[in-house]
Amino acid sequence: MTTLQVSVNEGKNRTEIKNLFLFSTGKTVSIFGTAIYQFALGLYVLKLTGSAISFAATLILGIIPMIVINPFAGVIADKFNKKRLIVSMDLLNGVLLVAVYVLSNIIGFKLWIIYVTTILMTVFSTFFGVALESAKPNIVSKTMLMNINSISKIIDSISSIMGPMLGGIVFAIFDIRTFIMINGISFIFSGISMMLINFKQFQQQSNEELPKEKIHFLRDIKDGFHYITARKKILNLFILLISLNFFLGFTVTVPIPYIMNTVLGLGSKNFGIIQGSFPVGMIMGALMVKKLTKKIPYSSFLRYLSVSLSTLMIITGLPVLLEKYQFAPVFYVIFYSIVMFLIGAIVALIDIPLSYIMQNEIPEEFRGRVLSIGISIGKAMLPLALVTSGILLTLIPSYMIQMIGGGLFLLFILQSTTKMKVELKTVSIDT
Repeated sequence: MTTLQVSVNEGKNRTEIKNLFLFSTGKTVSIFGTAIYQFALGLYVLKLTGSAISFAATLILGIIPMIVINPFAGVIADKFNKKRLIVSMDLLNGVLLVAVYVLSNIIGFKLWIIYVTTILMTVFSTFFGVALESAKPNIVSKTMLMNINSISKIIDSISSIMGPMLGGIVFAIFDIRTFIMINGISFIFSGISMMLINFKQFQQQSNEELPKEKIHFLRDIKDGFHYITARKKILNLFILLISLNFFLGFTVTVPIPYIMNTVLGLGSKNFGIIQGSFPVGMIMGALMVKKLTKKIPYSSFLRYLSVSLSTLMIITGLPVLLEKYQFAPVFYVIFYSIVMFLIGAIVALIDIPLSYIMQNEIPEEFRGRVLSIGISIGKAMLPLALVTSGILLTLIPSYMIQMIGGGLFLLFILQSTTKMKVELKTVSIDT
């Protein structure tokens, strides 16, 4: 009996490692392909039209459909076979790009083709992302769930560093149509990789086993909202993550580039070094998260991380406040690189465990809808944060943005995390 149990466990371990490898391979190909494509395509549109508006339109078409479609993608992910959905979205992206390659060779690579392709790719990628995120607890055990979230974060971070770099190289060396063909083939390769993953290895209950119900999108999305609002524990985690996203956009995403380039005049090379420190910090946080959360109770750790993050937000304004002392540029580069590295690490140390908790807490039949609603609200709040910050930068000194944003975030987390108890080992949350 013991021998049989050991054999079964070994079989599960092999499947889990295979799932993890195929997930990493497929996601790397898909995410890198998209990051390189978007950057290279942006440069192509800028060269083709010479218009900043056309360039901005390409970026916007990659964001707005995602915000609108996310809740609908969550309903589909909850009601349909996740594996089929993930594989078919990757293959559709691949077929779309191959078709664009053929079409552009016949009639030319026109602007309307770029816009339509960008919208369709955003739609397919949104369905792919929501289904994959909600399927993670089905392809690895609870023990490895933190690992797959860390790997996912590392892939995202590396692609954000390497994507623009490789996109620039691709734009300089290759014809954009050749790259589109290569990217289409890479999506098909990713789809085949996802096809080989066992999505039923660790699931507690498949959505295929649930009673089949007719889809009513509005009612189903409303059910997702009701699930969140009826569970204060889950609602508090969502509010924390959405607030984190908002205040990062308000105090970091807009003010830091403005301070680097306009106030301190550090130049594009130094700006690139400072910006690159953030994803490097996220990678370090993702590598350390499991070890650190084993040593420190997560409730205390979360409070410490949140206070540290708000403090870092505030001190990013100090060099501007002390500008009259005229420090050497290297001082600013080192200072901001360290701060951005720490902010990236803290974001990963907050984001990965909270995602882990929600993936465990939310049942299969609601997971897609609940996660997609949270993503949509977070994405929708970000433009509000960016616009507000941008307007305030024209009205008040830039260092005050960080002090106001960091101060408000500090007040929020002191109030919200004081009573919140988050435990990772037992996967329970009490407020």
